[in-house]
Amino acid sequence: MEGDGPAVRRRSRAASARKRSGDRAQSRGACYPPARKRPSSRAGEEPQPAPSTPEYNNDSEEDMFGDYDSFSGNDSLLAQVDNMEQECIQSIDLTSCTKNMEDEATVEPSFGYFQLQNAKSKELIFSAAGNITGFRTEEENHLRITSKQENWTLEPGDCFLDDLPSSQFLYFEEMNKTSVDSRKSSEWQHTCLTLESLQQRKNLIYSLPTSGGKTLVAEILILQELLCRQKDVLMVLPYVAIVQEKVWALSSFGIELGFLVEEYAGSKGRFPPIKRRKKKSLYIATIEKGHSLVNSLIETERVGDLGLVVVDELHMLGEGSRGAILEMILAKILYTSETTQIIGMSATLNNVGDLQQFLQAEYYTNNFRPVELKEYVKIQDSIYEVDNKAENGLTFSRLLNFKYSSNLQKMDPDHLIALVTEVIPNYSCLVFCPTKKNCENVAEMVCKYLNKEYKNHKENEKQELIKDLKNIGKGGLCPVLKGTIPFGIAYHHSGLTSDERKRIEEAYSTGVLCLLTCTSTLAAGVNLPARRVILRAPYVAREFLKKSQYKQMIGRAGRAGIDSAGESILIVQEKDKHLVRDLVNSPLENCYSNLFLEFTKGIQSLLLSLVGLKIARTPEEIYHFMCGTLFGVQQQFLSKEKSLSAITREALGCLIEKGLLKGKMTSEKEQKSQSNLEITQLGQATYKGSIDLAYCDALYRDLKKGLEGLVLESCLHLLYLTTPYDMTYHCRPDWMIYFRQFSQLNSVEQKVAAIVGVPESFITKKASGQAIKKDVDNCVINRLYLSFVLYALLKETNIWNVSEKFNMSRGYVQNLLNSAASFSSCVLHFCEELEEFWVYKALLTELTKRLTYCVKAELIPLMEVAGVLESRAKQLYDSGYKTLAHLANADPETLVKMIEHLSRRQARQIVSSAKMLLREKAEALQEEVEELLKVPTDISEGLLTTLP
Repeated sequence: MEGDGPAVRRRSRAASARKRSGDRAQSRGACYPPARKRPSSRAGEEPQPAPSTPEYNNDSEEDMFGDYDSFSGNDSLLAQVDNMEQECIQSIDLTSCTKNMEDEATVEPSFGYFQLQNAKSKELIFSAAGNITGFRTEEENHLRITSKQENWTLEPGDCFLDDLPSSQFLYFEEMNKTSVDSRKSSEWQHTCLTLESLQQRKNLIYSLPTSGGKTLVAEILILQELLCRQKDVLMVLPYVAIVQEKVWALSSFGIELGFLVEEYAGSKGRFPPIKRRKKKSLYIATIEKGHSLVNSLIETERVGDLGLVVVDELHMLGEGSRGAILEMILAKILYTSETTQIIGMSATLNNVGDLQQFLQAEYYTNNFRPVELKEYVKIQDSIYEVDNKAENGLTFSRLLNFKYSSNLQKMDPDHLIALVTEVIPNYSCLVFCPTKKNCENVAEMVCKYLNKEYKNHKENEKQELIKDLKNIGKGGLCPVLKGTIPFGIAYHHSGLTSDERKRIEEAYSTGVLCLLTCTSTLAAGVNLPARRVILRAPYVAREFLKKSQYKQMIGRAGRAGIDSAGESILIVQEKDKHLVRDLVNSPLENCYSNLFLEFTKGIQSLLLSLVGLKIARTPEEIYHFMCGTLFGVQQQFLSKEKSLSAITREALGCLIEKGLLKGKMTSEKEQKSQSNLEITQLGQATYKGSIDLAYCDALYRDLKKGLEGLVLESCLHLLYLTTPYDMTYHCRPDWMIYFRQFSQLNSVEQKVAAIVGVPESFITKKASGQAIKKDVDNCVINRLYLSFVLYALLKETNIWNVSEKFNMSRGYVQNLLNSAASFSSCVLHFCEELEEFWVYKALLTELTKRLTYCVKAELIPLMEVAGVLESRAKQLYDSGYKTLAHLANADPETLVKMIEHLSRRQARQIVSSAKMLLREKAEALQEEVEELLKVPTDISEGLLTTLP
């Protein structure tokens, strides 16, 4: 997710912002260029009228956003912010105010937003009405200034930036030196927010380059939906870490403005969600959890409560099984709810026409980027600039003339060290490598030949970082990081634990680390910009780079407000030269549906849920639904041999054959007279548990077999049942480790291996290298081995020790743990639908919780708070914050003093997240109480009694 635009934190709800005049609104609108948009692809549709004005309670915060669901005229959000800005400028004489200050701070109007100069040393405090109530420098924290509306004292370290969502905070902090670029950013955002399609509540797709400010637009629309229209909102994000970051960032807004922020990621999330009577909810979900959430809302006939669905990284529609699931979410919402608006955003879209037709959406695009990006390609000693106007797409830029020794030339033939040292340590640099091992090798190689003086740059901070990483590893530290961090260099890939990654990201963001060697996953995850981005090779693993991957990587180049330009350098070997020319000059890849390619996770899963949710019951209704999917739009291109009707009927036949649906498939001519299809109990459990149809039969057999002799002396047998099937294909057991771990089990635990089908004799012979006559299922062998890893984790709760014991990377071990927690949650929902598995319900509830956190029991309440990982939870617990209530009522300033390496902004967001979680739990209990005390509607008046 990109860091996006600024926003002003509202300090008080006491006063409403005045509404600007109609003349100003009109003149303001005329300043912006017309939107570049395509009309909806659905021909013949009449424009929808604007919705009628919703009614609100007077105690809500709609005064901040205006009384109507519109961004035009006097009542828009932007009008309110613009008016606040004008009042702010008129209410104080900036010249006289700055006379008593050592440095000058200025506020410039910029299309409704504030530009803050010298933000690092000065802070502006706003009152409820938008007036500046004070400046504060680092030397003048005691300064008190009173406004006409309010009289209050500035607290040390108080800043309106601290509580902003990360996207807005980073954008506001970094744009303070680039008022012109900020003005351009505000222009496109204003244009986008005032599109006629948005005001008519049509669906919208918008696309801008990375760091263009897309997220701010989405967040404004989300707040408007929650506060003005009083509707729930679903925000779908691609990764668990980004979901947690967004929950963490937006919780402070929820506390201030009175809505709930609910996390749906991993094993977290309630299905169906609690129906709130008084407050609205913002559901922030991964793709998989978002699908389960939408299913539960459709089943309970509450999908109409969703006023808005926001999808980030919309191009993921074309990425494997996750793209198929995202397509299911959107298709179901389009089919079942006429009132839910869909907003999709991405930096890498090409065949937008197909997506428009699928989503029945308008399209807006803009080429704005706050920092110019210069792309280069390095071939041998020459560097070429990417130039679309040139004949072959490349223009010669300069010749490298680095004086390398023969030894260094041999070790670094691509001149990586020279390219890196042009930038570091004063500026930051990212080096993308094809593999995890290559990341570590490059980091070590660069450090080996760097001047020792690099160690002097922020030496104390680097030592603190090493100390923190040792604490995270419970005394262990990767030898590669131990050698590279003193030079300001680290690697970043999935082999690190989430705690390690987060700490390294923090160190890079604050300048302690100046160079990260990383894999392509960093480009799709957190926002870590750099002055220079170097692509070590045009490959991801062994696959040649895709244009979308290339764009995501180079999109990290250039830091708004710090760099005048960003630059990327792609290192190319002579043999790949022609491929790279095609890469840099080709358009982005088209986004194609994966419903058909991902058969069991795609079309079969979709059709099963359609029947289960009663969205469509006959082949004809199902075919009609399929016509509205992205696959339906692209079917003629994706499957030329079969018609959409034939594909649909074939998938239904497979579901009936598997025993997941009941019904009789007749010929296509007799389709109209056919009776309804019905879902079986196994089918119901499969779709509600979000189980891959490829494994539902195996899961049922394993659970059934478990009932015959479930070993409950330890959790090993349960762990085997909840070890994900799809992780067994990548597992390669070390047979000596397998035998050693088996030997350490007690006699009852060893019975588990025999029950699941792996006899002791088999393990012994494999470990000793003897020939095996009897075959044992590889899936069962690998699954038991992975369950040994999970069992060791739950006993030791130390990823480092377990990874060393099994000779696995600690990142892989943590990924196994996270996957097992998520799959355990799925198996629990699967068992809830089958009465014969009632015994598993209580057992799996507790096991899922243990797998989710994998820490000592006393830390679990703290780790429930978004953004609090194990190392931070330990710090908080040791400082006396032992419960959720302790944390929710903590003073952020005290937290900063007591917890090492905790910024004021982080402290405030942790407290806000804790308050949000505590409020959510309390209100859930209140809803339950009110439901219990509610008078039944189906009872006659004669049977009612008057309560004393």
